Amino acid sequence: MGKAPNLYSFDDVDKLAATLRRYILQCQNAGFERHGVFKVAVSGGSLPSTLSKALLARSNGSQEDNVQFDKWEIFFADERAVPLDHSDSNYKLLKDDLLDNIPEDAGKPTVHTVDTKYLEDVQEMADQYEKTLVKSFAAKDSVKLPIFDLLLLGCGPDGHTCSLFPNHPLLREGDAWVAYIEDSPKPPAKRITLTMPVVTHGVKIAFVATGEGKKDILRKIFDSEEGQGLPCGLVNEGGAEKVSWFTDKVATEGVSFPRRGSL
Repeated sequence: MGKAPNLYSFDDVDKLAATLRRYILQCQNAGFERHGVFKVAVSGGSLPSTLSKALLARSNGSQEDNVQFDKWEIFFADERAVPLDHSDSNYKLLKDDLLDNIPEDAGKPTVHTVDTKYLEDVQEMADQYEKTLVKSFAAKDSVKLPIFDLLLLGCGPDGHTCSLFPNHPLLREGDAWVAYIEDSPKPPAKRITLTMPVVTHGVKIAFVATGEGKKDILRKIFDSEEGQGLPCGLVNEGGAEKVSWFTDKVATEGVSFPRRGSL
């Protein structure tokens, strides 16, 4: 049995964002040491706005606090089968909240979007996105799974993460890196998603969950046996101490699982 995930709880989102920045930059700098780049997967929801708050904050001037976007490769942990300028697009969320607001002198990340010519064939869209991952992660040697330096994820009120939903057959997918879904319980129905083995194989995995709406599901994930079988609970189990949760006090009210004091 692996060690438990790390649960951090903050008074407000501003304090959360400051610590999340420190955590992401630790992951960035470790990625640079490993292979000269930072490969990160990002989800949608409210996450991009928190990322914007964290990453666009003023640097303290130290080398450790330097966001080097020009060495970032950003992938999407999941994406909806919609045009890139559609309000349901995770790319559009990230673009509006973060990418469009990066200062010129900070450099621009490489962003791997889905190929929208496959909007009507979501299986092919998933296959093409998997090929994008293969080009980045297995250009020289074949690998069983890609290893992201960091995955930044959200948690739905039903315990879903990426587009991996409770009790869905996709939770058992063990071969594909990227899978498609045509019956998402949350609209839009057609999406692609990283699979559970890819998520739990990351060097580090971070969840950001804030607000009163997350209170019940966090209590279930951390304090009940049922919650361990939900997608977020399965990430906790598979990723163990590699997983860190960044939450606010409102979201963790009533959660008995022990908090960690600092990174």
